[in-house]
Amino acid sequence: MHLCVVKINSQLKTKKMKKSLIIIGLMYFSLGTSVQAQDDSREDLSFGVKAGLNYSNVWDEQGQDFAADAKVGFAGGLFLGIPIGKFLGFQPEVLISQKGLQGSGTLYGSPYSFTRTTTYVDVPLQLQVKPADFLTIVVGPQYSYLMSERNVYTWGANSSVQEEDFENDNIRKNIFGVVAGGDINLQHIVLSGRMGWDLQTNHGDGSSSTPRYKNKWVQFTVGFKI
Repeated sequence: MHLCVVKINSQLKTKKMKKSLIIIGLMYFSLGTSVQAQDDSREDLSFGVKAGLNYSNVWDEQGQDFAADAKVGFAGGLFLGIPIGKFLGFQPEVLISQKGLQGSGTLYGSPYSFTRTTTYVDVPLQLQVKPADFLTIVVGPQYSYLMSERNVYTWGANSSVQEEDFENDNIRKNIFGVVAGGDINLQHIVLSGRMGWDLQTNHGDGSSSTPRYKNKWVQFTVGFKI
């Protein structure tokens, strides 16, 4: 009799466990379906912060056997995602962006080299194309304002004349360019990659004796989206 009761109790426990597993499975399925339905945020207004690095150089250069190498700088700021339906949107950003280069050449027949770090406020105005919730493709124009420029020089002969020419450059403060890239959206985390090109040279006129060039850069950032 005792063995029979134990067997019946065991069977009841097994049935209860199966029922519990079925109920838990249904709950997870229902929750997963609900989350999946709510996860698509392409029509939601979003705001966030981002930070990362620029890898910059020049793509158009003129003057004095000038040659340039790339330079790494900081990039970071704020972004806003404004939906225009499910598959399109508008994404303005305001970024502090360090660009620059390591350059060398000749001026008045004497060699020189320098490292230039330029700090801009970049304002890209990007069209969003959103083929999926996890992927956003962006492209658009960019306005940049030069906040500061820092140069470290190494001169040959006539260094005072060369330095005076560099210091008296007619540097362009306002530059227009274009950017393109994409965002990978992982819930609140956004991994971003951009490529950008200035459409104007760094000088306000064409009379400078120091190198004239247009910036180009690759940018990688990690953002947090609200």
